[in-house]
Amino acid sequence: MQFASRVHRTVSEGAPAWGVHAQARKMMGQGKDVILLTIGDPDFDTSDEIIDVTVKSLRSGRTHYTPLMGEEPFRRAIAQYHSDFTGQPVDAENVIAVVGAQCGLYAASMCILNPGDQVIVLDPTYSTYAYFLGAAGAETVYVSLRPERNFQVDPDDVANAITQRTKAILLNTPHNPTGAMVHRAEMDALASLCQQHDLWMITDEVYGPIAFEQPHISAGSLANMAERTVTISSLSKSHAMTGWRIGWAVGPQELIKHIGNLFAGMLFGAPPFIQDAATHALTARLDEATIMRNTYKARRDLVFEHLQEAPKVSCHLPEGGMYMMLDIRETGMNATDFGYKLLDKEKVALLPGDAFGPGGAGHMRLSLTLPEEKLIEACERTVRFAQSV
Repeated sequence: MQFASRVHRTVSEGAPAWGVHAQARKMMGQGKDVILLTIGDPDFDTSDEIIDVTVKSLRSGRTHYTPLMGEEPFRRAIAQYHSDFTGQPVDAENVIAVVGAQCGLYAASMCILNPGDQVIVLDPTYSTYAYFLGAAGAETVYVSLRPERNFQVDPDDVANAITQRTKAILLNTPHNPTGAMVHRAEMDALASLCQQHDLWMITDEVYGPIAFEQPHISAGSLANMAERTVTISSLSKSHAMTGWRIGWAVGPQELIKHIGNLFAGMLFGAPPFIQDAATHALTARLDEATIMRNTYKARRDLVFEHLQEAPKVSCHLPEGGMYMMLDIRETGMNATDFGYKLLDKEKVALLPGDAFGPGGAGHMRLSLTLPEEKLIEACERTVRFAQSV
């Protein structure tokens, strides 16, 4: 039997690096004392208030089909939240509900990109981007976020990567895996490039509410960018709702309509009880989001301080999100070897940077998703390992 050619495009060269995570999970299943810091699943639980709304919705019979684009109250809530948070005025016609941000990124790419189009992606990059860009038949053009710049984007590097085949720039800010943010001057420069070369801006802003010192800048809020920007976000990180699989895409009405047509052949509306929960999360302005942001910032500072003692390992201080990148190049090991040996000797699981493209080489990603006492223990074990190599 033959398969479509696209199945060979929906792979990631960084996939083998996830073997450290798989091995760590296997060891945990065997009862070993592994500290798992590989994935970005918050250790917070969804708030009781959101869960109560969901249960009430289920009990009231909210278990039937919903409109393809999302229910009107949910779309209005998203529009208001997006407008308040980013400063970009939108209404419900600019919004479509998606089953997780990943679904929104896939759908936007399928509606924007043609086979052979080039997409500029900042490297290191979130590991799943290769899958939906490959499915669309697009060519990924990596622009390096250099460690010596603390992974800050250089608009000149982006400008030099633009060709006649460039169709879009894909941004993620705050950035996964590095925690770097695109600041106002750099975002203005990138917006100018989009307008000058008639490019789309696809922006993944799931970590937007977890910005520490610098304000989050949304590309769609800039002058003359709303008509060429699609913003993808969700409640997964900001409200500890990873398993709920609910998010949204905000963009020009025509693009939103095309995404809706695509969804007619994929999925037909998010579950109503989950939309009720998400609507409450957006409109109630719960304290949990602020608590989580402050907690991640405190954990960042704690880990950064403790890892200063690790020889041949240096830390990049993230500006947002829930990760920290460790530079382990001075150890002489590649990231995957470092990850397996750290796991074997000290039972600490970090994710090798190879999972995030060429720019992640020589780095490890540490997730700030455990309580402080566990993070301190992980740091102590990592320092001990670094002293032995």
